[in-house]
This record gives sequence, C-alpha cells and structure tokens, in this order.
Amino acid sequence: MAEAERIIGTPDIPKAAGAGEHSTEERSTEPVSAGKPSAEEKSAEEPPAEESASAAGASPAAPPRGKRRLTVLLAVAVFAYLLDLVSKMIVVAKLEHHAPVKVVGDLLQFEAIRNAGAAFGVGSAYTVIFTVVAASVIVVIVRLARKLYSLPWAVALGLLLGGALGNLTDRVFRSPSTFQGAVVDFIAPAHFAVFNLADSAICCGGVLIVLLSFKGLDPDGTVHKD
Repeated sequence: MAEAERIIGTPDIPKAAGAGEHSTEERSTEPVSAGKPSAEEKSAEEPPAEESASAAGASPAAPPRGKRRLTVLLAVAVFAYLLDLVSKMIVVAKLEHHAPVKVVGDLLQFEAIRNAGAAFGVGSAYTVIFTVVAASVIVVIVRLARKLYSLPWAVALGLLLGGALGNLTDRVFRSPSTFQGAVVDFIAPAHFAVFNLADSAICCGGVLIVLLSFKGLDPDGTVHKD
C-alpha cells in the first residue's frame, strides 16, 4: 500500500492551491508598489485645484498698460513746428512790407505783422514773461511724456509742444533782441485778432485736453469717473 502511494503520489490540492493563490497575490502586489504611485498617494501629493488656483491668484500680475505714445507726441510736435516755421519763412519773404492778400474776400486775408505779446496779440508789454512761460510749458510736456500711454493725449500734447516751440523760436531768434523777439502773425480773419499756425496748434491742443479731462481720460491711459 505504501509502495502504491509512493508510485501514484498523493496530490496536495488545498495546499498547492493555497500556495498558488499566495504566490499570485505576491506577484500582483509587487508591480504596484514598484511602479507608479497609487491613486491615494497621487491625491495626497497633489494639492487640490482650488488651493492651487488661490495660490496662483495670490500675486496677480499687473494688467499691461500698452506702449508709450512718445513717438506719436514727437511726430505731431515736429509736424506742427515745421509747418509753422515754413509758413513764417514764406510770410516774411513774400508778404512783409506788402499789401495784405485776400483769401476769402474781406472775411479772411493774409497780412504779415510782428507780435511782441502772447497769442492773438495779447499782452505785448510782457514779451520776456511769455518767453519764460513757453519754455516752462515745454519742460512740463517733456516730463509728462515719460508716463504717456494715451493716444489722444499724445496728439494734444504734441500740438501744444509744436506750437510752443514755434513761437518760442521767434521770441529767441527774431528782432528786436534775443528772448524779446516778436512773433510773426499772418492769418487775419475779419473782426478777429491776427494769429499764426503755432497759435492754432496751441488752441487745438488745449481744447482737446479740456475734452479729455471732461471724459476722465488721464495721460497714462486710465479712465476715472468723478
């Protein structure tokens, strides 16, 4: 009997099955621990989406203010200045000491005169003061240009700068003396003071600045409401 059992063999089914199941469990658990982290470990390592969003929003970046409009200001100022300078050169060469030229009948004519005062012939006895004021306006505009981000303000300040430079050139270099020169005026509407293109640029720039101020638009591009 013992010899028969030795030859046939006695299968140990419960033990073999248990060993197989145990070895299968060991093989299935080993790759998980050695490979990628489990879902629980991954959720523990990564912060919640709300916390990450709040952390990102803790230091918000400043909104872009755009590019400065210094080029526009300079272009408008140079155009206004050159237009005024060339017109005065033509007037001095062609109209001074000549009869007025009628443009629109008696409503508008060109007449060359020398103005020692401010715009439109105001305050002819304070030429030096107006010269200092014009120079001060130019300095203020140049300082303001460093924080200029508004296109309308660039156009307005460019007109002011070009007009101020045009009249300041006359006051510095024209007769009767340096810093006391008389400005060349030639646009003579009926029943109105005689002026030049620099005066027109200054007036247009001033009116535009008033309109922008009423709308609440600042030179740096921000809009405020009072």
